[in-house]
Amino acid sequence: QVQLVESGGGLVQPGGSLRLSCAISGTTFVFNAMYWYRQAPGKERELVASITIGGITNYGDSVKGRFTIFRDNPKNTVSLQMNSLKPEDTAVYYCKAQRFSSNYWGQGTQVTVSS
Repeated sequence: QVQLVESGGGLVQPGGSLRLSCAISGTTFVFNAMYWYRQAPGKERELVASITIGGITNYGDSVKGRFTIFRDNPKNTVSLQMNSLKPEDTAVYYCKAQRFSSNYWGQGTQVTVSS
């Protein structure tokens, strides 16, 4: 059974940095694309960043220039380096792995940006 487990969330001051990681287990699949989403209270889940198997990345407008997504295919992990964090980045962050028409989600990790 495919499992995704996020880690690295926590409380950080505005302007600070965090690095989220997502470890995938239970499979030898090589995923077509991997994603980070986030959902703030009272808001819809939004795409933060994505990366294809070939390393092509895409970012939401609100995080461009501040966040970086990268993946380690042999280790089946995807990470999100978040710099210059703002209070509006506060949300639960989820990773997702896509293989053809199948999507697999993690349980999420809380990121809180506050002084």
